[in-house]
Amino acid sequence: MMTARTKRAILILVFSEFLICLGIGLVIPVMPFLKNELHFSATDMGIMTSLFALAQFIASPLVGRLSDRLGRKPILALGLLLYMFSEFLFAWSNNLALLNISRIIGGLSAAMSIPPTMAMAADITTERQRAKVIGWISAAFSGALILGPGFGGILANIDYKAPFWFAGTLGFLSALAVLLFLPNEDELVHNTPSSPIISEDRKSTLSKMNTVFTGTVITLFVLILVSSFGLQGFESIYSIYVNEVFGFSINNLALVLTLNGIISLILQVVFFERLVNWLQENTLIRYCFFFSLLGTIWIILAHSKLEVIIATLIIFSSFDLIRPAITTSLTKISPHNQGLINGINMSLTSVGNVIGPIISGALLDLNHHFPYIVVAVFLAISLCLSFMLKNNISTSATKDC
Repeated sequence: MMTARTKRAILILVFSEFLICLGIGLVIPVMPFLKNELHFSATDMGIMTSLFALAQFIASPLVGRLSDRLGRKPILALGLLLYMFSEFLFAWSNNLALLNISRIIGGLSAAMSIPPTMAMAADITTERQRAKVIGWISAAFSGALILGPGFGGILANIDYKAPFWFAGTLGFLSALAVLLFLPNEDELVHNTPSSPIISEDRKSTLSKMNTVFTGTVITLFVLILVSSFGLQGFESIYSIYVNEVFGFSINNLALVLTLNGIISLILQVVFFERLVNWLQENTLIRYCFFFSLLGTIWIILAHSKLEVIIATLIIFSSFDLIRPAITTSLTKISPHNQGLINGINMSLTSVGNVIGPIISGALLDLNHHFPYIVVAVFLAISLCLSFMLKNNISTSATKDC
């Protein structure tokens, strides 16, 4: 059973994640119109997205390890404040250089927000509870997408920069919620064998690396690295692609993303834990990669908005289950190194996030269908890699450790 303080901490983590992701959802339908308003190329937009991911890549392992030593709460709060600043700077700027700087700061803020959130969730839950809690945190993203794109579309009709001002305000509210209402870590009952804040002199660095980098973990990390190319390659240009190829308006994009948010919320809150218990994480990952590949091919061959909408819902729903499934697997591996593991997870994802948007943006400038052909290839590779995972990740990981 969870203690009252643990439930309170989980509630604040979910709430903070919801507010941040709501801010992200606000700006998604605005990106193609920002591109047109400021006369940027798809490559410019890809580089802008990649700078965000590059900052994540560099900072995530360092921040993850720092959160193991100093605690999750202060790192999380600082990350949320940086997110606020990055969104305000983006809203204020019309210069490409300043917009790129704001994305770098935003990437740093993501590195300081997401790994500590996932690590803290793993610290204060048992292995049996973990899939449910991580499902809740992942559902915060989907729940935010239900409201975010709709609000973003409304705000963009007033001014296309308004969603960014609103997102920065949400970042400030999230930071306040963490500082005022999230219990300190020493007040929580940890379900891991010891506190996540571990002195460096307890084990040698080499010993810790041997504990973390088992065969199962390496397979998962390789899968994260390869799949991130496909996932981010698809997501980074989606709004631009459907706007230019199929004539989607802000309202069309808001509708699609809202429908996706509703479906993903139901999948993650109601079905994710059941799917993990029934199929195990690796089988769920395989199914998700298969359906995301199928949906991508469908979009390439689509001739109508309805086909694109259906294929999009299949793809994004699959993506929304892949991420928590892989994260759940990793949280079961090493109870003493959650910050490090989640930081490496974020960094490997960010490698794909750095290269994927640039490649997709450049390909989109050449031909509208080239990016998704490349995405389909990466998703096919990811599907093949998923068959390298053992049948029971939890059991395998325990043996490896």
